[in-house]
Amino acid sequence: MGRILAIDYGRKRCGVAVTDILKISANGLPTVRTCDLLEFLKSYCSSEDVELIVIGEPKQNDGSPSESMRYITPFIGRLRQTLPSVPLKMVDERFTSTIAHREMIAAGFKKSDRQRKGLADEMSAVLILTQYLQDSQLNLT
Repeated sequence: MGRILAIDYGRKRCGVAVTDILKISANGLPTVRTCDLLEFLKSYCSSEDVELIVIGEPKQNDGSPSESMRYITPFIGRLRQTLPSVPLKMVDERFTSTIAHREMIAAGFKKSDRQRKGLADEMSAVLILTQYLQDSQLNLT
């Protein structure tokens, strides 16, 4: 039984989250610099059984692709070459950054902590993965 890994892809750094072995909960991993992401994923997948990688798909409010897709699409191509046996799935990531910031405020994070961009990226990846898990559960019932 493998884990599911999620990525909140950014131009400078990426949030990463992973499920527990039973795929019940999503937990953040340390934020990874974008230039190091492929190597990180290759190393992680060699030490852990990852059965699926979920990538946040940025969209405009009207559902059309965000301009960020021009950076994500080439990354997906490189990821498929690097880890050809691991399936990839795109998940709508609209509003995850906003929700992450609201969650940090609700949790009582100090303003200085909320301004740490890596923390918001990590929380966004957790939100993407949580959304995927919830959608998967809905499709099972």
